[in-house]
Amino acid sequence: MPNQLKSLSKGLNVYRFIIDYGKPILAVTLCEKLNIDKSTMSRILKTLKEEDFISYLENSNEIIANDLSNKTNQSTKIELLIKATKFLLEEISSKTNECAYLGIFDDYKISYINQIDLSNQKLKTRNNIGIKTNLHTSALGKSILAFGNYDLEKIKFNQYTTNTITDIKTLNNELSMIKNRGFAIDNKEYQDRMSCVAVPLFNKENILIGAVGISGNSSRLKDNKLNEIGELISDIVSKYSIVY
Repeated sequence: MPNQLKSLSKGLNVYRFIIDYGKPILAVTLCEKLNIDKSTMSRILKTLKEEDFISYLENSNEIIANDLSNKTNQSTKIELLIKATKFLLEEISSKTNECAYLGIFDDYKISYINQIDLSNQKLKTRNNIGIKTNLHTSALGKSILAFGNYDLEKIKFNQYTTNTITDIKTLNNELSMIKNRGFAIDNKEYQDRMSCVAVPLFNKENILIGAVGISGNSSRLKDNKLNEIGELISDIVSKYSIVY
């Protein structure tokens, strides 16, 4: 059996055992019951948690299985949001001549769930769908933080470039500025040669549901251009009533 299939089989066996156990269980107990070494079990549990199949009880090392119906419902909601914003992303990409993105808050990360590129740029942006990045490093993430209600203490201020925000005070100042102007900018804060602009996205009930924006090469997205695009995207989004 190929190694990938063996790993998948082990992971499924662990997940099934957690479900059948019927109560919170420790990793050491799983190792004993399933005869799996600690390092392998650690990798399996890390993957199951990242994919939202398991959780740890608060302030403990006890593991429980998540309700997969919630996972299915979340997938359905994401599909509906993608459909509801398709034309919005197309218009943003067309009018900015850059790649347009849709992102949502996901456990103190920004998750890229869709992108549309109608630009005529020779070098196209890579496919970012499914990628998760830190909130403080992206325009999508910062626009969500600015207009949402989140605990900034939970953010891990990893540094990626010399422009990356690395502390809460600086981030708070940035979020205040974003609230005032209505859009967020990532000026080479995650990648040295990439800049982004994003605005928060609300549904028709005025509930924050995500963010939309663009990214492109910093050589053509100078400060004035970034601000110009931010205002343009804000105007575009204001015309849409998102039913979601």
